[in-house]
Amino acid sequence: MKVLIVGGGGREHAIAVQVRRSRPQAEIICAPGNAGTAAIAQNVQVAADDIDGLFTLASDLSIDLTIVGPEAALCAGIVDRFQAARLRVFGPTKEAARLEGDKAYAKKMLTESRIPAASGKSFKRFSDAREYIATRDTPQVVKASGLAAGKGVVVCDDPSDALIAAEEMMVGRKFGTAGTSIVVEEKLIGEELSVHALVDGHNIYVLESSQDHKRIGAGDTGLNTGGMGAYSPAPIGSAGVMSLVDTEVLVPIVDALRRHEIDYRGVLYCGIMVTAAGPKVLEFNCRFGDPETQVLLARLKSDFVDMIDACIDAKLDEYTLEWDTRPAVCVVTTSAGYPGSYEKGKVITGLDEAGALPDVTVYQAGTALRDDRKVITSGGRVLGVTALGETIRDARDRAYEAVDKLTYTGIYTRPDIAHRALRAAEMPQG
Repeated sequence: MKVLIVGGGGREHAIAVQVRRSRPQAEIICAPGNAGTAAIAQNVQVAADDIDGLFTLASDLSIDLTIVGPEAALCAGIVDRFQAARLRVFGPTKEAARLEGDKAYAKKMLTESRIPAASGKSFKRFSDAREYIATRDTPQVVKASGLAAGKGVVVCDDPSDALIAAEEMMVGRKFGTAGTSIVVEEKLIGEELSVHALVDGHNIYVLESSQDHKRIGAGDTGLNTGGMGAYSPAPIGSAGVMSLVDTEVLVPIVDALRRHEIDYRGVLYCGIMVTAAGPKVLEFNCRFGDPETQVLLARLKSDFVDMIDACIDAKLDEYTLEWDTRPAVCVVTTSAGYPGSYEKGKVITGLDEAGALPDVTVYQAGTALRDDRKVITSGGRVLGVTALGETIRDARDRAYEAVDKLTYTGIYTRPDIAHRALRAAEMPQG
């Protein structure tokens, strides 16, 4: 079997590890991959958003299954291109991926379907956005409507900051064309929850809960990032909350897509704020989250490729996943300066020592192999150190123990990953 994995981040390394476990004899190709995937697969230097190049690669190599990691390729229509040529591919079509690629469109779908979400409006002209924000006297969130690598959301406790954020996006083009249109919403108060579900066009299979840490600094302070760490399961994702997300969010949005004759197949990731009034949608993503994938797949005991096949073939109703009951924690290490500018090419040491710890996997993200075969940094988020433990504290402590064995110039981690779960675990019961 030949499997092509599109992407080069920690998510794609985690997917490659699972494919290798599922199909030990498979020929795995990663495009473009990283230093971590190079150890278990063949890296091919085709960019994740080069649809023509990826199509040629899959055709020339007679790939049996393509798994698409990043949103840019999905929103660019890679699935449509592959399906038209009868190439087997996992992920939603370009139209379905608009839920992530166009936040104004997602807002419209949420409103039409009466799905609980923050109140707000979409804007294509800065003058209109400015007039609207000027009437607000509560904290606002300004979102670039297009793809901005997870950084296009600015939380503004002072409405005047929302004016600045909107101007930077729409006039200053801080996020390029992604900020041509924006969404301005009320700031929701509560605790965030990541809910991933497999959708096969009709059936919905909700995966285990997880929680991401978006802010760069301890105590959820500082700038938004692509994710500084994650853990699974998340205590806030109780059975009752997960049931509400299923019935009030997932079912209505999939039904709405079907009414628009959109066949959604792939991962549907809901960013949820669990408020005092119940769960509300923050955003939709059309792929596995990163770093949530690392903790989810660390806990997955079922065959990963079988899971993908069931989703593609609309057989999720015949499928049951088995999970490791132990919690998992992922601590992300970054380059100094991230999410702003940062230097590359720093030599990473301690990878073998960290990965040798029991129940620890070091997923690589922003890494590359130098000519002398040394692993160096090549991105903002560099490693995703992931550990399983009997308790959330055990998993957290083991992950940080592994982090302590890693070094490179400018290494940074948040010191409080899973702090909410620890607090929940230590609260008196009853």
